[in-house]
Amino acid sequence: MVVEFDEQLRGLVVQACGHPPGSIQRQKLLTQIIRLTSRKLWRESTPYYQDALQQTWLYFCRNVCEGLTGQTYDPTYGSVITWLNAYLKRRLQDFYLNLHREQATTVSLRHYQSTSGDRNETIDPIDNLPATPQAPPILENLEIWIKTDSDGELRHTHIKGRPDVNCQVLILKRLPPEVSWRELSEEFGLPIPTLSSFYQRQCLPRLRKFAELEGLL
Repeated sequence: MVVEFDEQLRGLVVQACGHPPGSIQRQKLLTQIIRLTSRKLWRESTPYYQDALQQTWLYFCRNVCEGLTGQTYDPTYGSVITWLNAYLKRRLQDFYLNLHREQATTVSLRHYQSTSGDRNETIDPIDNLPATPQAPPILENLEIWIKTDSDGELRHTHIKGRPDVNCQVLILKRLPPEVSWRELSEEFGLPIPTLSSFYQRQCLPRLRKFAELEGLL
């Protein structure tokens, strides 16, 4: 049964990659693959899981055929599920390390400010990576939905007393290449836990609803 499922996915990948990048045919097939694989991927209850999963789908769209940001998928090295799970677990590890690094930086900054009154600038080499020049169709559709916000729900859902810190702004900033929580904390003058908690409680459910309506989950 598992072998048949893996073969089905491989066949869909071959079909998808046989169509031009950005074409409706390829987008439909990639969406079908995402729908089939979403329930088979590694799951955990960490607060950053949805962020890591979102990055995994974008990585899939960019690299399953052309290898725009990484190695093109090679079926000889394993199934689509194995390939995606390997990437997803790496991203989860990155989020775990970044979260603890941000917490440590916040503590050290507070200590530094309390002793010197000056602000210590920390440069993260990850923040200097260039953005991917070409966005996959799924990401393009997501950005259109966020920016259009036809019913105003994303703009009107904001942190209390801070209409400038709303779901529309935060979701756009968390799309790859995402702005770190540390940078957002500095930009808006709000603690990382406040921003992250609001994003998890208010923004991600709306993002998930859009993904479900699009057939991505």
